[in-house]
Amino acid sequence: MNTINTEHLGQASYLSLLRSSIGLTIVGLGLCGFLYSATMTGLGQVLFSDQANGSLIELDGKVLGSRLVAQPFTDAKYFQSRPSAVNYDPMAMAGSNLARTNPELTKIIEQRIADIQVKDQVDRGQIPSDLVTASGSGIDPEISLKSAMIQVKRVAEVRHLAEQQVLELVQQYTLKPTFGMLGKERINVLELNLALDLIKE
Repeated sequence: MNTINTEHLGQASYLSLLRSSIGLTIVGLGLCGFLYSATMTGLGQVLFSDQANGSLIELDGKVLGSRLVAQPFTDAKYFQSRPSAVNYDPMAMAGSNLARTNPELTKIIEQRIADIQVKDQVDRGQIPSDLVTASGSGIDPEISLKSAMIQVKRVAEVRHLAEQQVLELVQQYTLKPTFGMLGKERINVLELNLALDLIKE
């Protein structure tokens, strides 16, 4: 009478399962880990080359920054960026995480308001919130049109330019709401300041 070798069948079943698992892993890794990544990277380079490479701004072959990352501008001849809780470091993107009721946040905002009042000679009621509060990322490259407008007079005076000339440049670099309805009018600070530097005083 023949008997079934259950031990042999168990080993065969285990080896079959192991081969299937390894095969599935290789196929999954090849499709998702390599083929998909390579395809998306290639499409990104073809269809959205500028964005895929960091939206870098170059002048005379030198990279000056990215349209996506804010930079600090402390000189009075430049438009000021939105405050940053991480010193504009893209590797440490974050907000301050301070609650609106936190006394420390109130103190920081009041100091920023006071500085802008002195620098731009405006009443505190004219100062937009995006000039005194940091964004959630800490590297927001844009400010509102209103934030740029209150800086026009100061920039024009320091650069010895006609106020109308600076105003026209601001209007030229004003970005409209996305699809005409999402968000508000805004300005990329780095692009605006670079355009200012190209004007001969």
